[in-house]
Amino acid sequence: MALCKLLVGTIFVVGNSIELTPDTWDAAVEGKTVFVKFYAPWCGHCKAMKPAWDQLMSIYEGNENVLVADVDCTGEGKEICDSNGVQGFPSIKFGDPTALEDYEGGRDLEELKDFASKSLGPKCGPKRLDLCDEVQKAKIEDLLKMSEDDLGKAIADKDAELKGAEEDFEKAVEELQKTYEELEKKKTESIKAIKGSGLGLMKSVRAFKKTKEDSKEDL
Repeated sequence: MALCKLLVGTIFVVGNSIELTPDTWDAAVEGKTVFVKFYAPWCGHCKAMKPAWDQLMSIYEGNENVLVADVDCTGEGKEICDSNGVQGFPSIKFGDPTALEDYEGGRDLEELKDFASKSLGPKCGPKRLDLCDEVQKAKIEDLLKMSEDDLGKAIADKDAELKGAEEDFEKAVEELQKTYEELEKKKTESIKAIKGSGLGLMKSVRAFKKTKEDSKEDL
């Protein structure tokens, strides 16, 4: 399959598909409702639904209000997958790019098309202020007034917060893993000690006594 890589910071296009990365995500999803398939190239289910998904992407290619795209969780898109809590493949999510929801519907083309036509549409953003409420408009206007340096710093600060949240999570998971391993070791040692204290012999004696009692009853 031919691979075309556009200018740095633009969207990857693989065949008819649109593949997003952290560098292209913000620009691609801005002001749109999205329908995204998070996948791994080796995943059998991902391969099975690829033809239908590629057709859906072709249908919505260039749409001003809706973006249908792919994210490779094993490649450059891993950061996007992690930040959206992707656990398995394929994971399909939709809606506001900042608050994606899980898609639980069918995965053939007709079902995907039906869902997209009924559930996806334009969203509030700098290009669609007419869809924003007053609070959203005020926030966008404030951001538009910021200098490039100030806006860049604000974005960097938020990115740092995201990174901190990921690091805190990973640290907590490591602590949980350590605790799990200690508990597993303690459990194994306890079981070994209990069994070694005569439990097996007790059960053997009880079985022997029951056999003798049963023999007496048969007489």
